[in-house]
Amino acid sequence: MNTGLFIFDTKARALKEVCAKNGFEVSIYCCGPTVYRDAHVGNLRTFLLGDLIKRTLTYSGYDSRLIQNITDVGHMAEDIAGNEIGEDKLLAQSKAEAIDPFEIARKYEANFHTDLAKLNVIPAAAYPRASETIDLMLKLIADLILSKHAYVGTDGCVYFSATSFESYGEISGNRLDSLKPGHRYDYFEDGAKHFHADWALWKAAENRTEMIWDSPWGPGFPGWHIECSAMSLELLEGNVDLHLGGIDLRFPHHENERAQSNSAVGYEVVENWVHGEHLLFEGRKMSKSAGNVVLLNDVIEKGFDPLALRLCFLENRYRSQMDLTWDSLRAADATLERWRKKLAQWQDQGDIDEQFVRDFCEGSLADIQQDLDTPRALQQLRKLEKDELISGATKLACFVSVDEIYGLEIARAPKVKAEATPEILDLLEKRKLARETKDFPASDNLRDQLLKLGISIKDSPAGQEWDWN
Repeated sequence: MNTGLFIFDTKARALKEVCAKNGFEVSIYCCGPTVYRDAHVGNLRTFLLGDLIKRTLTYSGYDSRLIQNITDVGHMAEDIAGNEIGEDKLLAQSKAEAIDPFEIARKYEANFHTDLAKLNVIPAAAYPRASETIDLMLKLIADLILSKHAYVGTDGCVYFSATSFESYGEISGNRLDSLKPGHRYDYFEDGAKHFHADWALWKAAENRTEMIWDSPWGPGFPGWHIECSAMSLELLEGNVDLHLGGIDLRFPHHENERAQSNSAVGYEVVENWVHGEHLLFEGRKMSKSAGNVVLLNDVIEKGFDPLALRLCFLENRYRSQMDLTWDSLRAADATLERWRKKLAQWQDQGDIDEQFVRDFCEGSLADIQQDLDTPRALQQLRKLEKDELISGATKLACFVSVDEIYGLEIARAPKVKAEATPEILDLLEKRKLARETKDFPASDNLRDQLLKLGISIKDSPAGQEWDWN
């Protein structure tokens, strides 16, 4: 079943039409959060990518099924060859907060769902937890051992044999013969693997006492990559039309996942690998050390509608690196409020030109169907807003229709303008007098004072107008 939606496939390095292999719904798998901390705005950009695709398919008349995993068994950092090293992130956070690791997982999982709701994300069909699908992983690992794609190392861990999968590297371009051993390889693996680029499917517990499970190979816990293979194969019945994730997951996570899944079933499981690009904030990569990790709650505490963040993302191509700033969020917030006010005004202005509405919405959809070109589609929306030849009722119908894709709740009632305090009214009156007497330095000084109180001012031929920031 062809959908008319073309998206860039990282593996093919070309645009490919999204098709439903089963003939009735597009199957989508999106790598979800590791719930040891709150998702930052960069993570949320990737999660919104899945929502945009799902909304576009629905608008086009096609059903889809989206699965997003919850990684709640923890995993470590990775070295250059993809080996997991260091302390388990969930267990480390458990120590830091003095809370049971599963309570940590549930806490941040709940926060994740709260953030998605605030961003108007349509819930996935399922959010399987790694901790509750261990049986699926054990079965998959046993099958890979049976087919000689995996083996038990001398350290009791089960490893995937990278050299057993001939087309390894087709997603990222990394080839096995060019991968170098990680600088900590000898210390952590101690020669237990057949080849340095092999990765762990199951790790022996050794001295670990929390978050471990029984297995045919002894107590332990799953490696990171195996969970996505096990969940996608089971919950999407062996076929994934679209596999989504951030560009940082392309290697080694998605490369290893592809090798595991394809080796288990004997065919190409994923039709399209789709990756969202990195997000910068104020020109820098977000990191704890830089102190610039921004959460959705930070955006809300600044007084911005959380959907302003959604609009910022839509105004940038998902495959382009994006620099998010407080100024861009402020502008997006103002745009949303302006649109909501105009929709309220347009409601009784003229008749609806049904043919124009159909043509406009088809044009917007056509832009988005070309690799999710929402910036181009939004440009058309901004032009429509200013077009004086189109009736308000027609504009309203167009805005409401395409918002089924954008998910910006444009038809929501605008904010009620709160009354100004006596202090603000006094400053506004003083500024009005300063403008009338052409005392512009005083006028500018009063504007700055009002801005600090949350008041923005616009001067027009009709006089001074004000609003809350």
